[in-house]
Amino acid sequence: MLFKDAERRIDQLKELYPSKFSNEDKIFSHIRRGHRIFVGSGCGEPQHLVKSFMAYAQTNPRAVFDTGLSHLLTMGLTPYSFERFRPNFRQNFFFIADTTRDAINKGEADYTPVFLSQIPRLFKRRLFTIDVAFIQVSPPGDNGFLSLGISVDIMKEAIRHCPLIIAQVNSHMPYVHGDSLVDPENVSFFIHHDEPLLEYHPAPADETLGKISKHVSKIVPDGSTIQVGYGRTPNAVLSGLNSKKNLGIHTEMLGSGIIDLMKQGAVDNTRKSIDTGKTVASLCLGSAEVYRFLHDNPTISFMPIDYTNNPEIIIKLENMVAINAALQVDLTGQATSESVGEVFYSGIGGHADFMRTVASKSSGKTILVLQSTAKNGTVSRIVPFLSPGAGVTLTRGDIHYVVTEYGICYLHGKNIRERAMSLISIAHPKFRPWLIEEAKKGHLIFQDQVFYPGEKGIYPDELETYRTTRTGMTVLLRPIKISDEPLLKEFLYSLSEQTLYKRFLTTRAEIPHRDLQKLVVIDYTTHMALLAILEQDGREEILGVARYNIEDDIHRAVLAIVVRDNLQNQGVGTELLEYATYLAKRQGLLGFTGEAFADNRPVLRMLNNFRDKGFQVHRTISEGLLSLQITFKDAP
Repeated sequence: MLFKDAERRIDQLKELYPSKFSNEDKIFSHIRRGHRIFVGSGCGEPQHLVKSFMAYAQTNPRAVFDTGLSHLLTMGLTPYSFERFRPNFRQNFFFIADTTRDAINKGEADYTPVFLSQIPRLFKRRLFTIDVAFIQVSPPGDNGFLSLGISVDIMKEAIRHCPLIIAQVNSHMPYVHGDSLVDPENVSFFIHHDEPLLEYHPAPADETLGKISKHVSKIVPDGSTIQVGYGRTPNAVLSGLNSKKNLGIHTEMLGSGIIDLMKQGAVDNTRKSIDTGKTVASLCLGSAEVYRFLHDNPTISFMPIDYTNNPEIIIKLENMVAINAALQVDLTGQATSESVGEVFYSGIGGHADFMRTVASKSSGKTILVLQSTAKNGTVSRIVPFLSPGAGVTLTRGDIHYVVTEYGICYLHGKNIRERAMSLISIAHPKFRPWLIEEAKKGHLIFQDQVFYPGEKGIYPDELETYRTTRTGMTVLLRPIKISDEPLLKEFLYSLSEQTLYKRFLTTRAEIPHRDLQKLVVIDYTTHMALLAILEQDGREEILGVARYNIEDDIHRAVLAIVVRDNLQNQGVGTELLEYATYLAKRQGLLGFTGEAFADNRPVLRMLNNFRDKGFQVHRTISEGLLSLQITFKDAP
């Protein structure tokens, strides 16, 4: 138990309100036929109270006939326990869990789709009436008030508009700070019963989730304020943020992943623009260890859902990052998190509250995370179009980033063709040929779009690395992607005629799609094209390109490097050259070959660079062209 003196506190409560502690059957006799009962949420569900009411209903079925039971999210006894009492009870849920999914899809229970932030408004306007509330509270604090503990969410507003409140007082319920307090004067009846709270243990992260976590970490800056949605994937993603600094938390659902970050020091809330120094949440799905951490912890503030999910509050948070999961994303950028086709699966929840609001801020980022496949790898979660009947939880304008185990794609501001190619690039490789063909059928991409199936076309994200040039510029070095065609086009058109002529031996005025795609769609097993990228405000700009193609007959690679005119001789080319050399040596190649004009000064500097490092350099000049062969110093 969390309260060392729980017995004393509860005895005082009984002394102050003796008439509110009564026989359970007598308490339940105040419930009438047709009443709507609202039950505490998630792990805060009052188990003993529910069991006792079931026992009462079994012996007094006529007394509770046609009673409605409503829940935000139930993870406990309620769904299965009440099945045998139909038609005495009809259940309604604002969110669908594993325990309720079958009943809803069979039509045996109801689902109300609504944004979490708007549920309290339904209570206020009496569009959703509540006659009885089953809540679970902690023993009184030093101020005499009870705490709703891990289930503040919509309960605060529900009991405000409810005439009959029955509270299970449980010494295992943590006393939390924030707006969680309940005046015992407002409680109709108390039932004291101590028992461990329900616990939520998401399945441990596997290799796939580890990769997703690593990708997400790349796009979450230090000092960000984080919102994380419900489910195994978002919770697992948090493990990749443990090296971050000065993170803040403002979220509806608090889980073990956030608590771990607090314990590790990654979360300190010092850079939050509001509620500075406080982790803000509305409900908790956790373990007994998590509940102990929450108890009387002044650094954590539990607030009602119409605060945590209120767009007017969220908009005040600078550098906000919303991380949520999806069941399916289509190639246009629509996502569903609530249904699989016509099958209701989850719920709207807080997705739109956070994703839409955060996307509207210049300093905000929205990240949608999902494993690339479902059903043991037999189904792609990235699809041409959402399955018929699927609810569109997030529109094409709500999502900035989509992350799978195969990488990151940025959708914001991209046209449909660019979105489709970006999403295909992070889909599971075995589904990419199908997605390409379906995208062509739907006229989402070029009809002549090429790609390499299988291993040849799998983007090697492990080769991404950051380097600092000798002038102090930080650049991302990464292989080229199938979705980089617009970026490369912009880069090539930025080059001067002189640079184009020296690199390509031509001053072509145009570079059409049929030629561009040959430069971005490569066989990674025999080719490499490295980009030097400058990242700014979610946008990438190519500063330079290093490319080599393996010549099998001599086991060397043809090397070419080109850098933007205004960045030549500033170290970008040097970083590209050194990284390309490292990768070529790692492949076991003997060296590089190439051709350039004899007066190409950047190439001459490159040769001197190789010589200084001890490489063998052989060159010949014929008709103004320089042919060169570079042998790695440790080559046989």
